Amino acid sequence: MDGMQDSEAAQRGSRELIYVTRGGAGRVLALGGLQQLGWNLRRAPDARSVLRILNGDSRKPHAALLDLREGFSQQDLAEFGAALSAGNVGWVAGIDARQLDESPVRDLIRDYCYDYLTLPCPESVLNTVIGHAHGMASLACERGDATSEAGFDGMIGESPAMRTLCRTLRKAALTEAPVFIAGETGTGKELAAMAVHRHSRRHAHPFVAINCGAIPHSLIQSELFGYERGAFTGAQQRKLGRIEMANSGTLFLDEIGDLPLESQASLLRFLQQGSIERLGGHEQIAVDVRIISATHHDLDRAVAEGRFRADLYHRLCVLRLQQPPLRERGSDIDKLADYALQRYSQEGHRTLKGFAPCARQALHSHAWPGNVRELINRVRQAVVMAEGRLITAADLHIESSLTTPPPTLDEVRDAATRAAIERSLHRNRGRLVDVARELGVSRVTLYRLMQRHGLRAHEPETPNTLHIA
Repeated sequence: MDGMQDSEAAQRGSRELIYVTRGGAGRVLALGGLQQLGWNLRRAPDARSVLRILNGDSRKPHAALLDLREGFSQQDLAEFGAALSAGNVGWVAGIDARQLDESPVRDLIRDYCYDYLTLPCPESVLNTVIGHAHGMASLACERGDATSEAGFDGMIGESPAMRTLCRTLRKAALTEAPVFIAGETGTGKELAAMAVHRHSRRHAHPFVAINCGAIPHSLIQSELFGYERGAFTGAQQRKLGRIEMANSGTLFLDEIGDLPLESQASLLRFLQQGSIERLGGHEQIAVDVRIISATHHDLDRAVAEGRFRADLYHRLCVLRLQQPPLRERGSDIDKLADYALQRYSQEGHRTLKGFAPCARQALHSHAWPGNVRELINRVRQAVVMAEGRLITAADLHIESSLTTPPPTLDEVRDAATRAAIERSLHRNRGRLVDVARELGVSRVTLYRLMQRHGLRAHEPETPNTLHIA
């Protein structure tokens, strides 16, 4: 029998299994039988170790067993965010039966895991469950390879920031958890939301978007929840709200940071109860939607300043994604510019060959406050207005940015050196002996660097100095 198992394992090939455990006495699973079935077992005690394994071969699928029976606090689990969202791993939770009563454990299983097991359990059962998780991770890896050139669902970009975003979007699409997308104006937050919807189990149902910042505060309630005939002057017939229109599908709340406080309370009530009441009506209407929200505002600051409800914030920000600004995407700028040129090339009065060197330089030196939207609009304008066969910096109207050349390596190094010395002087209250020791240089070298950068030591405070607030 053992020979047959070994043969079957050899035919399947080795499969990667990560066992995450803190190793309490008598609680660690041996898992020797799984190794005989073809699993390449690797143990990891924390999130950093898991990420090191996953990043070592990001194209290879992994199954991961997260043993939650002891040793992991809620703060520890929060550190697993990046590992749980990785696209090349299928997670299975191992728990005590009583842990299902704990809300953080239930949320983790629901949002990130393919399945869970009550440990200990027979290795045959464990093999089946983690095998399924590994198979799902394999499908995700295959889909990722097929779309790597075009990003995720047509999103253009191969920069590290975009690769990270696309992996997270793929993972988010497989769950039902609310998604919050942070990012500057024009970075493509709605495009990301649509990608999550199209790859979710709700893809055959409506995707309904509403810009909370573009609707007057007096109308936002009726837009979200609808109204009955006669609810107010001018309400000649019943109107469905955006929430009800998105039933069974996805509701995208763009610029959620601009939602007035009274509407925040109504939205929170819907998220808690799963039902709405149209304005002027008395019937509770059950609605099943997945919520994706986005804003360019700093929601953490808005919560701290009382402009956004903390309870609604935690309801919406279960999975938090960050849309990178264009200025941090490197060569993606060229890819996006080429895409825009190809898309709008027919709008010009002549055939354009591409971008002149000065235009390429301008594209990379511009700060792009409007991000991808600004880039596409500038290229589209240049296609129409260009006089020559190549688009120039003047055609893009960003030639002024070339007057400030990028810093040299020496300038960057000098700025970093000055900043490091200033911070160390502040930390050590001007004591040059301690500053030199902290920075790993001699006092002579420190004096020379301070003189070069025009820095002076602050007078150290004496113990007898009395500060009166």
